[in-house]
Amino acid sequence: MALLKILYYPDKRLRKIAKPVIKVNKAICRIVDDMFETMYSKNGIGLAATQVDIHQLIIVIDISKKQDQRLVLINPTILEYSGKISTKEGCLSIPYQYSSVSRSEKVKVKALDYYGNNFYLEANDLLAICIQHEMDHLIGKLFIDYISPLKRQRIHYKMEKLARMKLREKNNLIK
Repeated sequence: MALLKILYYPDKRLRKIAKPVIKVNKAICRIVDDMFETMYSKNGIGLAATQVDIHQLIIVIDISKKQDQRLVLINPTILEYSGKISTKEGCLSIPYQYSSVSRSEKVKVKALDYYGNNFYLEANDLLAICIQHEMDHLIGKLFIDYISPLKRQRIHYKMEKLARMKLREKNNLIK
């Protein structure tokens, strides 16, 4: 397994729309395994392939404290939404930034698993929120798209500043 490079906002590749996985094979399984390793290394609970510059409909999730309840969603589709819940969200692609977002409290999802088998899942609360958040990534949408323009602009400014600092650090290491 390998750590993948996470894209950070405002990288335009985060806005790309992912394409369906044609066949679940060893290459797709390797991507899934690498995505889990990457997500766990950053203490995340969900990661969409778009966030690691792979534009295929792949999501990995593990909301357990022990990181032992891996959920793989390949070519996911939400069939039903119900209820409303508002919670503070963060994102591995927008580190250290959090904002309250309103989403459906329950979802019913159809997807392929790690082995390419169809399955259905009814999720609620944190798992439902995480699924919706990660599925947004697959269509080029970020949690900050749900917040006010002023808050979004503040986050944009902070992320640009962080990118400049990282670039300076990188340039200083090269010299």
